[in-house]
Amino acid sequence: MARLFALIGYDGPDRMERRKQVRPAHLASLEDLEAARAIVHGGPLLDDAGNPIGSLILFEAADLAAAQARAASDPYVTEGVFETYRVVETRAVFGEHAQEPAR
Repeated sequence: MARLFALIGYDGPDRMERRKQVRPAHLASLEDLEAARAIVHGGPLLDDAGNPIGSLILFEAADLAAAQARAASDPYVTEGVFETYRVVETRAVFGEHAQEPAR
């Protein structure tokens, strides 16, 4: 059974220009996850002015190693858009992807 993971990335310097350049490759790299319906949520993290400062992608993977490998191959990682990023396992408790009842 697939498990749920969060890729949380924070942009580095020149984030707006880097995002514009790399975004098409980033979106293309997620097409297989989208086709497999393995993406639960994906989108930018925003500052108070509504500008992107990073990204959050919730996706399914077999295990942590597979999730980390997937994240490491994302163009936002390989092309240096993210200054830092982390992959953590999570569990949906609310919403259509809930894996267990809310307590």
